[in-house]
Amino acid sequence: GSSSELNCSHKSNITMVTWKISPTVGGPCTMGYRADQNKTDRTNCSDSMNWKFRPDGDPTLEIRHVGIAHEGNYTCELVTTEGNFHKTYYLTVLVPPRLALYCDNHGDPVCEAAAGKPAAQVAWVLDSNSTPREEGHDNGTVTVLSKLTARSTNMTNATCIVSHPAGNQSKTIAC
Repeated sequence: GSSSELNCSHKSNITMVTWKISPTVGGPCTMGYRADQNKTDRTNCSDSMNWKFRPDGDPTLEIRHVGIAHEGNYTCELVTTEGNFHKTYYLTVLVPPRLALYCDNHGDPVCEAAAGKPAAQVAWVLDSNSTPREEGHDNGTVTVLSKLTARSTNMTNATCIVSHPAGNQSKTIAC
């Protein structure tokens, strides 16, 4: 959802710049600039991708509202009077999971880390007998469910901890 900037080499006397974008899903796109014609061109690129500044001075690529569809390889090819330069990025998108904690119909706590990318790690504060189950989705996200099955009779609250590269979360419930 936020913006991302991919920098190419900051060289003077740019003759030509080409961004070649190969997303993990979907077709390729290219953005180019030719100094001799002072012309930019784009092929199959979404409106969310554009030059951050004027490409003759700074060929930085800006991606607005980054989403899973933007994942993939981004290669900048720069031609200057000093030579040719290449820079490649692999853009990975993190999706924080939605945390839900509820009691099932047997009175057991269930922790759900829904639609995260990559899959979240789910744990319980107290030692327990839990079995996390993962469910993959078509968009590359994963839901992790963990049910706390062996509860101590004197335990009143169950706390679920979800660990993820996009941030950690926890919730407590009494079933």
